[in-house]
Amino acid sequence: MPKWALWGKMIAAGGIMCIGGPALIYYVTPTEEELFKRYNPELQKRSLANRQGRQEDFDNFVGKLKEYAKSDKPIWEAAAEADAKNRADSAAEQLRIREEIEKRRDEIRRHSFSGK
Repeated sequence: MPKWALWGKMIAAGGIMCIGGPALIYYVTPTEEELFKRYNPELQKRSLANRQGRQEDFDNFVGKLKEYAKSDKPIWEAAAEADAKNRADSAAEQLRIREEIEKRRDEIRRHSFSGK
């Protein structure tokens, strides 16, 4: 077999794999609508009911990413700082709630003991 024929065969095989493979995947992969139609009716109802919540979660996520991207730091560092701040705020809120509960308990105890 001449050398040019071998090269031609290899180029053709490479082209078929590089172009034909993704084209086959594109042809075989179903669209979101086709997948949704394959759901049973209960799953379709549940999916439609949860769609708005998932869309809001995604929009919040993208908004946070845009906010983190405005920082000079890498996104993962900005996200870690925001998470740490949220955890600290949450811990402070829980502490405030605990103190409020303790105050109410003390007030109830004083009221119940003084009423007897």
